[in-house]
Amino acid sequence: MKFPDLGFGGAPIGNLFAAVSDEQARASVDAAWEAGVRLFDTAPHYGLGLSERRLGAALAGREGYVLSTKVGRRLVPAPPGPDDEGFDVVAAERRVWDFSRDGVRRSLEESLVRLGLDSVDVALIHDPDDHVDQALSEAYPALAELRAEGVVKAVGLGMNQWQVPARFVAETDLDVVMLAGRYTLLDRSGLPLLDACAARGVKVLAAGVFNSGLLATDEPGATFDYRPASAVLLERARAIAAACRRHGVTLPQAAMAFPARHAAVATVVLGARSADEVRRNAELWARPVPEELWAELDELV
Repeated sequence: MKFPDLGFGGAPIGNLFAAVSDEQARASVDAAWEAGVRLFDTAPHYGLGLSERRLGAALAGREGYVLSTKVGRRLVPAPPGPDDEGFDVVAAERRVWDFSRDGVRRSLEESLVRLGLDSVDVALIHDPDDHVDQALSEAYPALAELRAEGVVKAVGLGMNQWQVPARFVAETDLDVVMLAGRYTLLDRSGLPLLDACAARGVKVLAAGVFNSGLLATDEPGATFDYRPASAVLLERARAIAAACRRHGVTLPQAAMAFPARHAAVATVVLGARSADEVRRNAELWARPVPEELWAELDELV
């Protein structure tokens, strides 16, 4: 499978942290398409299925894209109420961890209904931090069966850490890993995983390149991994931003370009909650970054 170099992350259109309207979500996907984005990532977790429904509707009738969704959290009926996991939604469902063979197959079937599709390109095992053994013994084999059946084209793992994915790369026949936040301008801890992926021919989708906000603007601030950034991290981010300015580059531009330099990284996945954010990211992505900047940034690590 050929992976596009730029991807659209669907968590924001699942109302991550704040609600967006159906119209705003559709406009974001449309803007991504117009900008040439051809990889779209979603999950049942994102807004209790809202992101999958919105993305499926927006992509209906279009061709030539790569779509990924995830397994590991099944949605089951529950009394209507607000979500307590960071998404601004009210739904009559709740998440249940399920990395069993049956749970994985049922989860993907339910995702296909929400997406309005018969198959997806990529299925990722989602955040099995506390379920590693079951994910290895049941979830991965279930997805491998679905890959053999043609229901999915590629099987992978999506996590915010690198150690468990490294184990999967060593012990299974993964096609792809989505790594969020662990290979960025501020956190290069995931480099051993990327090197292992390059050696095994496993593609990497680099997500969380802004570390949830600290690298998203020219004036560093806000959060690092969804928590208030420490004074040390703020100081490092400001030093990186100053170096970028000396080379005529913005901090978010460098944050997007950095992971793509590794041979294992096939796609950089950027979340966006508005068409304006999508267009801004696409415009920054298209700008070249001088090689001299990387040498200076290496000295700041």
